[in-house]
Amino acid sequence: MPGGIRFSLSITQPSDTIYLYLTELTSRQHSKESGGITVQTRLGRKFWFAMLIFGLMGQVAWVVENMYFNVFIYKMFHASAADISTMVMASAVTAALTTILMGAASDKLGKRKAFMSVGYLIWGITIISFAYIRSVLMTIVMDCVMTFFGSTANDAAYNAWLTDRGDSSNRGRIEGINSMMPLISILVVFGGFMGFDLDQQSSWKAIYYIIGITTAIIGILGFFLIEEAPQIRKEQMPYLETLAYSFRPSTWRKNKKLYYVLGCFAVFGISIQIYMPYLLIYYEKSLGMKNYVLVLAPAILLAALITALYGKVIDRRGFHFSVWPAVGMLAAGFVLLYFTRSFAPVFIGSLLMMAGYLTGMAVFGAQIRDLIPENRAGQFQGVRIIGQVFVPGIIGPAVGAYVLRNAEEIVNSDGTVSFLPNASIFLAALIVLLVLGCGLYGLQRADR
Repeated sequence: MPGGIRFSLSITQPSDTIYLYLTELTSRQHSKESGGITVQTRLGRKFWFAMLIFGLMGQVAWVVENMYFNVFIYKMFHASAADISTMVMASAVTAALTTILMGAASDKLGKRKAFMSVGYLIWGITIISFAYIRSVLMTIVMDCVMTFFGSTANDAAYNAWLTDRGDSSNRGRIEGINSMMPLISILVVFGGFMGFDLDQQSSWKAIYYIIGITTAIIGILGFFLIEEAPQIRKEQMPYLETLAYSFRPSTWRKNKKLYYVLGCFAVFGISIQIYMPYLLIYYEKSLGMKNYVLVLAPAILLAALITALYGKVIDRRGFHFSVWPAVGMLAAGFVLLYFTRSFAPVFIGSLLMMAGYLTGMAVFGAQIRDLIPENRAGQFQGVRIIGQVFVPGIIGPAVGAYVLRNAEEIVNSDGTVSFLPNASIFLAALIVLLVLGCGLYGLQRADR
C-alpha cells in the first residue's frame, strides 16, 4: 500500500541515527580514571547489535500484547473495559512471578544466553497460537502463557544481561538506546499494521504469524550473538535463598535507595498504565482519528530521538537532575491531551507525553541498574519487575477502568455494545504524577 511505503521510508532516519550513535559508542576505550576524566567502557559492535535486535523484537512483541491485544479483543469480541483491565492485570501478575523465579534461576546457573535464546524461540511459538483463539477468556489465558516465556527471555534474562554488561560509565547510554525500543517498536508495528484491516480475523492471523516467526528467529540468532559478561558466575546460595534474597529485610536495609527509587518507578508506571491500555481506542473511536498513526508516528519518532540524546544528560548530570524534565514533559502532555481534541494540540500533547514516558523510563532504568549490587542482577529483576510491571499493571488499569465506568457507549453493527474511552484517563494520570513529584522531592532531600 502507498501509505505503508511512505511510513516505512519515514523511519529510516532514526535507524541511521541509531547506527551512527552505536558506532560512536563502540569506538570508546575501557573505563578508567585519567587526570580526572572518565573514559567509557568499550562494549563492541556485537553487543550493540545483539542488544538492538533483542531489545527491539522483544518490545515489538510486547507492543502487540500491551496495545493491540486490547484492540484485538475489543474489535473481535467486543470486550469491555473490565475485560481489558482483567487481561492487563493477569499479565502483570504472571510477568512479576515469572521474573522473580526465572531471574533467580539465571543467577543460580550463571547463565543469561540460554534463557534469552530459548525463551525468545518459545515466545515466538506462543504468539502464533493467538491466530487460532476465538474468545476473550482464551485470549487472557494464552496471554499469561505467552507472558511466562516473554518475561523469562526479556524481563528476567535480557535485562539482567544488560546490567551485567554495563557499568556507571555507559549506563545512561545503554538505557537511552534500550528505552528507545518501546516507541521505535510502536513505529515498526504501526508501519506494519497499516497494510491490515484490523476488523478482519484473517488480518490478525497474519500478524500473529509474522510477529511469532520473527521473534523465534531472533531467539535462534541469540545462540550465535549473545556473549555472557566475563564477571558473571554461578550463585553459590541454594535456589530458594537466591530467590528470597531481594525480599529480605536485611537486603532492603542495605539498599534503601534502590527500593525507594523502585517505589517511585512504580508510581510513574501507574500513571502510564491508567491511560495506555485505552490509548489507541481513544484516538480512533473517541477522537475519530481513523489514521491515528499520523499523530502517533511522528510524535514517537521525535520522542525516540530526544531519548537517544537524553542518555548523555543522564550520564553527565545524574538521576536527580534528569528525572524532572522527563516528569515535566509527561505532565504537560497529559494537560494538553485532557483539554484539547483537534489535530495540532493532540499531536503536541502526544509528543510531550511520549517523550516524557520514554525519557522517564531511561532515567529510572539507569538509576536502578546502577543501584543493583554487582553479580546479583538476576535476583533483583524480580523486585524491578514488581515496580515496573506488577504494581502499575494491577493499579493503573483498575484506576482507568474505574474512571471509565460511566463512559459513553455505542451500539455496533451486530447489535453489541462497546464503550468509548474519554479524556478523564489523562486527568487521573496527571494526579498520580503529582504524587510521584512529592516522592521524588523527598528522595532528593534525603540524598542531600
